[in-house]
Amino acid sequence: MKITGGCHCERITYEAEIDPGTAFLCHCDDCQIMSGTAYRTVVRIPESDFVLKSGTLKVYVKTSESGRRRAMNFCGDCGTHIYATSVGDGEKAFGLRLGTVDQRRDLRPSSQWWHRSALDWVGDVETLPAHETQ
Repeated sequence: MKITGGCHCERITYEAEIDPGTAFLCHCDDCQIMSGTAYRTVVRIPESDFVLKSGTLKVYVKTSESGRRRAMNFCGDCGTHIYATSVGDGEKAFGLRLGTVDQRRDLRPSSQWWHRSALDWVGDVETLPAHETQ
């Protein structure tokens, strides 16, 4: 599936080719902290299927709980996280942040990772009162 996307301030834009079946939720502590919410939604793509169309990404390298180093790529102006990838040589896979994808409503996560870190209320969200606007 061909997608487009970018950051909140629109300085970063990209195009990518994705397999929609690779979308997932990540409940790890890092994703909770870095997204500022209960989990992050991600779609996995090979580096070769991602094209940065405009802007320059800033990189923050984080060592995860597993000990792996992850390069967090984000907009240096508005702070929107675009993707994470491994550090070092070799073929890379990007964990593209689903919230930055223009076609995000067409994508549905097919699995959950690091579920042991999931906040205990996540499964109750559907039972909360819903308001269409603020």
